[in-house]
Amino acid sequence: MSRIGKAPIAIPSGVTINVSDKNLVTVKGPKGELTQQVDSDITVKQEDDNIIVSRPTEQKRHKSLHGLYRALINNMVVGVTEGYKTTQELVGVGYRATSTGNTLELALGFSHPIVFILPKEIKVTTTAEKGKNPTITLESADKQLIGQIAAKIRSFRKPEPYKGKGVKFVGEVLRRKAGKSAKK
Repeated sequence: MSRIGKAPIAIPSGVTINVSDKNLVTVKGPKGELTQQVDSDITVKQEDDNIIVSRPTEQKRHKSLHGLYRALINNMVVGVTEGYKTTQELVGVGYRATSTGNTLELALGFSHPIVFILPKEIKVTTTAEKGKNPTITLESADKQLIGQIAAKIRSFRKPEPYKGKGVKFVGEVLRRKAGKSAKK
């Protein structure tokens, strides 16, 4: 039995979960509404204040899907109650980030600024304090979407291994390389 899959998902107060006949799970809460299509072999039931995810057989495919869909539904419940937040920092001289509404403008050392339009589900804030690196904070109820957008922003200028310049997550540890050594 999948350890993750067999654990029930507790439904907090203020959250409503609806499972349609076509295995479409809809979770509504104070931070928004999320939907997830579940494989037809996996069954999702609501019992009291818990969601139970179960599988029909012990096949490898069913075992994989069991834990997967339980984790996805749990992420949806956490997202609509607490939300998800990720913070990135821009390391480099002259690197800047400004946000207006859902538009993020980045100056990352290229000849032109990068204008990135974010989906409406994501809220972005930027800070630039003197003596500290500029930061970008993304907030959303959808864990998959926020991770995808954060990875896209990071891909504009990945941190390089010599000086560490680029877009990196706060708390991320980079492997640094030694530069060239001078000959005698």
